[in-house]
Amino acid sequence: MDAPAYDAWYETPRGGWIGEVEYRLLHRLLAPSPGESLVDVGCGTGYFSRRFARDGISVTGIDPSAEMLRFATTHAVANERYLFGDARALPFADRAFDLCISVTALCFIQEQAQALAEILRITRRRFAIGLLNHASLLYLQKGRQGGQGAYRGAHWHTAAEVRTLFAGLPVTRLTLSTVIFLPSGTKFAQLCERCLPARLPFGAFLVASGDVVR
Repeated sequence: MDAPAYDAWYETPRGGWIGEVEYRLLHRLLAPSPGESLVDVGCGTGYFSRRFARDGISVTGIDPSAEMLRFATTHAVANERYLFGDARALPFADRAFDLCISVTALCFIQEQAQALAEILRITRRRFAIGLLNHASLLYLQKGRQGGQGAYRGAHWHTAAEVRTLFAGLPVTRLTLSTVIFLPSGTKFAQLCERCLPARLPFGAFLVASGDVVR
């Protein structure tokens, strides 16, 4: 999918709802203060980068796709910057950013442990890593047999896998949260989303959040 088509999905009723729910969870888990710095690893077209930038956060997005970065740069909203780079070897100094997000980027990286170590290296305070949840209705619909559409080739994580991935790393207060329990986006799905707590393990968007220990 090309960059304009990818980003346009967030303008559809279903895509806009999903993006909003995911952003609210990331924002709540990070609890950013205005002026803090945030890096978005695997930022793609910059949808989540733009959302945090609008809230007064100093945002840097990084991605290995030149096409995605061109789109993100031309649609910047609050002086956020976008850079070319690989999650497995991030071009930043240790503790360069207060906060870090990464939205499903690790699902498409074979060397996940290497990328996660890099994310923690450049983060001073707190992280929120969004993944695709194996224990979800969306996996049954889109993830089986190699995945469909934008999910083709993605790895869908179990909660046990995520805990194993973080084992031995310098993090504390590791929390797993999920949202998007019914990915259809219908009025009934949105009502369920408002009623169900993020501590339930069945949402399609699985977020591992915590503090970096130094």
